[in-house]
Amino acid sequence: MAKIRVKQVRSSIKRPQNQKRTLEALGLRKIGHVVEHETTPNIMGMINKVKHLVSTEEA
Repeated sequence: MAKIRVKQVRSSIKRPQNQKRTLEALGLRKIGHVVEHETTPNIMGMINKVKHLVSTEEA
């Protein structure tokens, strides 16, 4: 299955609690942190929820 790299580019300060939890579930801790995930519908849904806080690229 394809992989996707997710990088946090904006802060989670002053964001709703569900967006903070989504970033935490993706494994993102601070700005500039990069994680790699399988491209599954669950992961893509989480990325879509916080798309204004992260950047993505194919791995």
